[in-house]
Amino acid sequence: MTGRRTLGPHFGRLWTAYAVNAYGTWLGFGAFPLIAVSVLRCGPAEVAALAATGRAAGAVAALPLGPWVEFHRKRPVMVAMDLTRGLALLSVPAAYALGRLTFVQLLAVSVVVATAGIAFTAASGAYMKALVPPEGLLAANGRFEATTWTATMVGPPLGGAAVGVFGPVTTVVADAVSHLLSALGIRSLKGPEPRPARTGGPRAGALLEGWRHLLGHPSLRPLFLNAIVVNGLIMAGEPLLAVLLLDRYGYAPWQYGLVFAVPCVGGLVGSRLAHRLVARFGRHTTLRAAGALRACWPLGLAFAGPGVPGMVLVIVVQFGLVTCCGVFNPVLATWRLDHTAPGLLARTLTAWSVGTSTGIAALTALWGLLGALTGPRAALAAAGVLLLSTSLLLPRRGDTEDRPPVEAAGVSRRP
Repeated sequence: MTGRRTLGPHFGRLWTAYAVNAYGTWLGFGAFPLIAVSVLRCGPAEVAALAATGRAAGAVAALPLGPWVEFHRKRPVMVAMDLTRGLALLSVPAAYALGRLTFVQLLAVSVVVATAGIAFTAASGAYMKALVPPEGLLAANGRFEATTWTATMVGPPLGGAAVGVFGPVTTVVADAVSHLLSALGIRSLKGPEPRPARTGGPRAGALLEGWRHLLGHPSLRPLFLNAIVVNGLIMAGEPLLAVLLLDRYGYAPWQYGLVFAVPCVGGLVGSRLAHRLVARFGRHTTLRAAGALRACWPLGLAFAGPGVPGMVLVIVVQFGLVTCCGVFNPVLATWRLDHTAPGLLARTLTAWSVGTSTGIAALTALWGLLGALTGPRAALAAAGVLLLSTSLLLPRRGDTEDRPPVEAAGVSRRP
């Protein structure tokens, strides 16, 4: 068992804040498209623009935040980003109550939330590396992964029920409150905090140092490219699958929710197995095997059909995919922390988030066009076939030899 000594005395509060954030986020999953359709009477083009533009614009806006986060204390940054997200989200129910809610406001809030989320992720990764002893990082990431999948499993169904009973902005309020509570929890943390790398402010070249590290490191480069392509193709298939199941085959909303909620159990299983698999087979083997296996499942979604057999097929495919992701993600997160110097960590995590968010937005838009031209089933099949080749982007054995991270110029290690 991994106990308090391995994870450090302060990890529990950070984990609690993360859990509150995760459950609030997944309670509010899909709230903006629902509000756009049911309240603002937006069409498919506007809903698609809301999903893609918010993520892409947030990624662009977050670009200069990497150096800014790097050169500031991380805990106050996390608190500020949580407060920013919470207050931005609260503006939506406030405008709704006054009858002033517009599509432009939804779009602006989605950009603010995406931007603050990227900065929060960068700061929290750097903070956790200082808070948790090196031998506990994999266990800590495994707990975060398990929490994410639990929230993914229970959040959307509960959120849907809450919307049905209390109205369309209910889950937005819950999401906003979760960020405010998370800010309070993080504010109460008394654990060690990494000293800012430099107090004079970021120079212009600092913006690119996270990207240089990712693209120059022999094992992080292929993992980064793999993450962009795999995450992009998986997420690009979700709108197409929604059209296939809800429109073509007439799935009821509860059936559609069920085929995505049940497989999240696989995320819990995978996150629990990750530490044991690494202990038995090593990080490189576990990383490559889980990374290759997670790319094999999505092709099966192209064969989804109506009725109970179709539901069973989607559940089985999604369960296999999510289980492999549950193993892969905490091992990847730990590898990324171990192979990045403290003085580069925030910029590296920002570059990672910006790259993957941009890739998801671009591939979602491209596959939406492909689905319109060829039909959703053919587009899903194309994404599945391309995913099979992504194992070529995983690092080879010689690229994953353990080595200490190279320190950034002028940056000293924390004591």
